[in-house]
Amino acid sequence: MPDFVHLHLHSEYSLLDGACRIKDIPGRAAECGHHAVALTDHGAMYGAVAFYLACREAGIKPIIGCEVYVAPGSRFERTSSHEGYAHHLVLLCRNAEGYKNLIYLVSKGYTEGFYSKPRIDYELLRAHSGGLVALSACLAGRISTLLSRGDREGAKRAACELSGIFGKDNFYIEIQNHGLAEQRQILPGLVR
Repeated sequence: MPDFVHLHLHSEYSLLDGACRIKDIPGRAAECGHHAVALTDHGAMYGAVAFYLACREAGIKPIIGCEVYVAPGSRFERTSSHEGYAHHLVLLCRNAEGYKNLIYLVSKGYTEGFYSKPRIDYELLRAHSGGLVALSACLAGRISTLLSRGDREGAKRAACELSGIFGKDNFYIEIQNHGLAEQRQILPGLVR
């Protein structure tokens, strides 16, 4: 599948979640005939430079990203008054502006929003969305969480809010099917 590109991929820097070694990712992508691959570790960009260099060496286009944690309210809140501590959102750099914005967002997650995890919020996303493409993420994403609770209208509002922040051509609903019952349950809602 030469036109296929992995846009949601975790490395060894996503502790307890990523099994891929950065040094092996570009070579495997090339073996599969892919021309590009993304790195979207959880909450951090520790592997970004090594990933970029490994991709360039293998002749694969590197797409730098991060699966960020978005606080349900303000990043400054340190209580669990909202349901959950944070939702996942995948951010990918489209250009240099996006790279600068992603570095800024991830840094603010640690310096201002850290509460169990490095969290950002919608205030930061609105101010620093330029040059970024957003994916709705996994089951822990806001849209998927709302759909799993049966809140289709809430999921639609969340999708419209993210589309408004990033722009129509820079926000995509992520479809995943790893054979999990929870994923199969929400797939029709994600497609709708």
